[in-house]
Amino acid sequence: MRGLLAVEAAGTAASALNGAVDWWRDVNESPLWQDRIFHALAVLYGLVSVIALVQLIRIECRVPEYGWTTQKVFHFLNFLVNGVRSIVFVLRRNVQVVEPEIIQHVLLDMPGLAFFTTYALLVLFWAEIYYQARAMSTDGLRPTFYWINVVVYAIQIILWLVLWWKPVRVMIILSKMFFAGVSLFAAFGFLLYGGRMLANILTVHNFTLTLYKLISRLFLMLQRFPVESKGRRKKLQEVGYVTTICFTCFLIRCVMMCLNAFDKAADLDVLNHPILNFFYYLLVEIVPSALVLFILRKLPPKRGITQYHPIH
Repeated sequence: MRGLLAVEAAGTAASALNGAVDWWRDVNESPLWQDRIFHALAVLYGLVSVIALVQLIRIECRVPEYGWTTQKVFHFLNFLVNGVRSIVFVLRRNVQVVEPEIIQHVLLDMPGLAFFTTYALLVLFWAEIYYQARAMSTDGLRPTFYWINVVVYAIQIILWLVLWWKPVRVMIILSKMFFAGVSLFAAFGFLLYGGRMLANILTVHNFTLTLYKLISRLFLMLQRFPVESKGRRKKLQEVGYVTTICFTCFLIRCVMMCLNAFDKAADLDVLNHPILNFFYYLLVEIVPSALVLFILRKLPPKRGITQYHPIH
């Protein structure tokens, strides 16, 4: 009797699995569902873009006298990146047939590079706050930010040009692996910067401390950090949350880029993988952007009410 029940359960599970596989295949191969999913992504990106623009306008109305601060540029880049992604997904079917093919790669990959720049700018923003709060010079931070971005964009443009000149599979793999490397660099940059911000709580004698321990202790460290005011404590908590969110999204992007480079089933640059595209972009760009914008939603104080130090 028990054997019969086990066989029936196994059969039911296999039938459910086959049904799920058939549904996945039907959705992927349906032009209607492809358009629906890509348009859903366009709507979500458009919503995040509008939120970033509204926040930028609110900050500008609150402190217009300080010009384009790092905080304002961060929100502007968020508006721009998500807005371009939204347009690309509205026109996704047309993008797939653009000639020469290199333009397809540029349209699909350039917003990802701009996303890296946007969140590297966020690291710069927190670093400048950190250094200013401790009366340390910030002169070297901005040139470093510029040079990192110049090198990343220069290498990517060279890879695109070579791919245009000789469109072979190995160049596509190199381009995707370079993007995976950039994402991994960004992920560790966020993680290590969060650890540095709280270095006086966690003393790391060597680099054998596992990533798991560092992440799991991040929020505990925030609770024990000796702060002088509630406002400063809140800023430190923001650093912890943003560090965790951005580390996770860039790490996921790195893993997916590696799979994308070597496994055609994980290809993100085709029309017949809409479900994969939906979850990928949702996890690595849309949700992280929305969460970070929510965390950083607080406006700077009005001039004259309290002292506000702009970061230019």
